[in-house]
Amino acid sequence: MPFSFSHRKATQALNFFARKAGGRINNMKSLKLVYFADRYHLRKYGRPVVGDEYLAMNYGPVASSTKDLAEMSDFLGEEEERYAKRFIRPAESAITYTSIHDVDEKVLSESDREALEFSWKRFGRVDKFALSRLTHRYPDWKRHEAALQSNVVTRVPMNYRDFLEDPEGNADPCFELGDRHRKAIASGIDEIAAFERLWR
Repeated sequence: MPFSFSHRKATQALNFFARKAGGRINNMKSLKLVYFADRYHLRKYGRPVVGDEYLAMNYGPVASSTKDLAEMSDFLGEEEERYAKRFIRPAESAITYTSIHDVDEKVLSESDREALEFSWKRFGRVDKFALSRLTHRYPDWKRHEAALQSNVVTRVPMNYRDFLEDPEGNADPCFELGDRHRKAIASGIDEIAAFERLWR
């Protein structure tokens, strides 16, 4: 995975969307909003907001560790759990979570907040299942559709380079990219990935 995951940014992104939704939000909807924010930020600024590992699943792209935070799953580390519990609280059903504290703006850069605002303004009023169907139109998920439909796998790792490809039809690409900008960002992703491999 070429980017470093920030559990603080992921927590604040989840908290941001819960606040925008009036204090409580459905997990699946929130995770799709995180995806659109990450897609926007990567395409415009060359990195995602939270830096998570994305998995293609039946309901669309899922930022895996961010999902663990929303659900307060057993996979969380002690520090991740302690921090997240200061800001969000999952429902017993683990289908929704609630914001319990203001968003810590200091954790997010100006461009991070821009991406979160974009995602909310563009997709915040869309129903969770409609959002899920919408993500199926994006090439970064679509390239794994056949594998998921085969029922051999339930999740497939996604590649951030695929976020740079445009969706078909009139789906919002989440920031228009010219060829030169696209190649520059792809090259940057490759360089980060190569550096990460050297240190494994």
